Amino acid sequence: MIMADILKIFLLIVGLLTVYVSYWLIAQALFPDLVERARQHYAKPVKITLTGLAAAALPVILGAVIANLPNPALKLAGVTLMIIPALLGLVGSAGLTLRIGAGLPSPADEQQPWRRGLRGGILLALTFLLPFVGWIVLPIWTLVSGFGAFILSVKEIRNTSNATPPAINLTPVQGTA
Repeated sequence: MIMADILKIFLLIVGLLTVYVSYWLIAQALFPDLVERARQHYAKPVKITLTGLAAAALPVILGAVIANLPNPALKLAGVTLMIIPALLGLVGSAGLTLRIGAGLPSPADEQQPWRRGLRGGILLALTFLLPFVGWIVLPIWTLVSGFGAFILSVKEIRNTSNATPPAINLTPVQGTA
């Protein structure tokens, strides 16, 4: 194996891990409330994993069936259907990175709270380097549990927004009787 092959493999792995961390930071920046709720849901990892498995099974299986049809447009639709749970799983798993980062506090967190997500994301991505478990089990569990955390967080946000109706002012306006 020549040096170019070694560098190619090394840079591909570093690039993939950087993409994971980037998605987690983007999710934390764009959806801070959702990621914070997902972080709270990671207190029950079995529940969110089972929720993620149940919710991801249908789109992934249906997407695989559609992707094997001969029509190129249907292939694209099938692949898209399989990718959507993974992308939503990345958004939900940003809660896991935030939970890991909060477990490693720093004085700089008060001025720059995004550093919690960065620290947790780097550490979680580095666990993906462990052979077999880190290559297969951890990334899949992270996406599945992240999808479950995403679903439960969105459901919780919807329930809280429906539970508090807008206040209606019933006091008479001055000058009217």
